Amino acid sequence: MSRFAFVTVMSGALSCAGLVYGQESTAPRQEPATTPTGSTSSTTATQEEGPPRGTSSMAGVGQKPRKSDAAKANATAKAGNMQLDSKDKSFIMEAAKGGMMEVEMGKMAQSQGQSAEVKNIGKMMVADHTKANNQLMALASKKGVQLEKSAKMEKMNGANFDQEYLDHMVKDHEKDIAAFQSAAKSGVDPDVKSFASQTLPTLKRHLSMIKSAQGKMGKGTAKKSG
Repeated sequence: MSRFAFVTVMSGALSCAGLVYGQESTAPRQEPATTPTGSTSSTTATQEEGPPRGTSSMAGVGQKPRKSDAAKANATAKAGNMQLDSKDKSFIMEAAKGGMMEVEMGKMAQSQGQSAEVKNIGKMMVADHTKANNQLMALASKKGVQLEKSAKMEKMNGANFDQEYLDHMVKDHEKDIAAFQSAAKSGVDPDVKSFASQTLPTLKRHLSMIKSAQGKMGKGTAKKSG
């Protein structure tokens, strides 16, 4: 092939290549489809499928359902019972028994008492010990302590009811005062100590009035104890 023919062929090949390149350069560039908000469809899909900003994809995993109020109260009561000192628990239970007995015997004194003074003492016992019992029941519920629903009653002779009732009240209140003083001083739970301290003045006032009634009768443990 002559040099002239070779040059002609190469010129034609370069012209064709330039034409193809020019067509590709001038062709309109296709952009990815966008959503009405201007973001790409792939980005939108990722945002819709993923969790909201600021939250973890593991949110809610392993979380237990919330307990109801009743379940929480029950759990709190059980926890309080487990933490309550054995002496404090015993004090609450014994005080409840004594308080219920005082109320029932006070009712008996109002109906079977022979003197107006004994009847009045019985009325006072019902009012004061009912109030204290209500406070004690609330405390027991808070601490998870189960109380008995009834108390053992003492039998008394109807013919000598006033004297037997007063004698019995002196013994009970002396025993109660000692127990309440111990709980107020040596108790562990602050609520138990507070209840014992607040109830002590009432018990002491009861004992003073009962002994005064015994002194007027000229009999009983009040005269012997001075």
